[in-house]
Amino acid sequence: MSSPTLIGPTEVAATTATVVDVRTPAEFETAHIPGAVNVPLPLVQAHADALADALAGPVVLVCQAGSRARTAHDALASAGAEQLAVLDGGMNAHTADGHTVRRGKQRWALERQVRLVAGTIVASSVLASIRFPRARFLAGGIGAGLAGAAVTDTCAMGAALSALPYNRGETPVHLDDVLQVLRSATTTR
Repeated sequence: MSSPTLIGPTEVAATTATVVDVRTPAEFETAHIPGAVNVPLPLVQAHADALADALAGPVVLVCQAGSRARTAHDALASAGAEQLAVLDGGMNAHTADGHTVRRGKQRWALERQVRLVAGTIVASSVLASIRFPRARFLAGGIGAGLAGAAVTDTCAMGAALSALPYNRGETPVHLDDVLQVLRSATTTR
């Protein structure tokens, strides 16, 4: 798969492209680019063909830091979508540059949740290994998982955490609704 076209926060703020935010609904509700459409990454991966068919113009994919947007890019590009770009640095870069965001109920970003869970498991297993020496293998397993996540640019723990009710948000995202919004957004420009 070819590398995605990267677009900076200033270019996103000035573009007429459809902005597709692939973070969890809860992350989207916390803060998002005005006018963005929330299509969580698992939905993109499960329905890339239908989503690619609904996209009729330029699209900028957004996540928290850029990793999930690149994964969404690969899935949509493989399904035949064209004119895709990824917001370089994600929402982190967008907010750091002082661009407008819509804010709602504040929740932790998925990456922060992964760091909390992984760190807690490692610290707990190291502490438990004082009494139960085999507990150290759990810390090693988490370390290996994090290293694997870095190498493959995927995160099984993040995928598992995104399914928790905390990350679903107050407004569920349904494929039919997303397809309708994307079709109208990409044809009314």
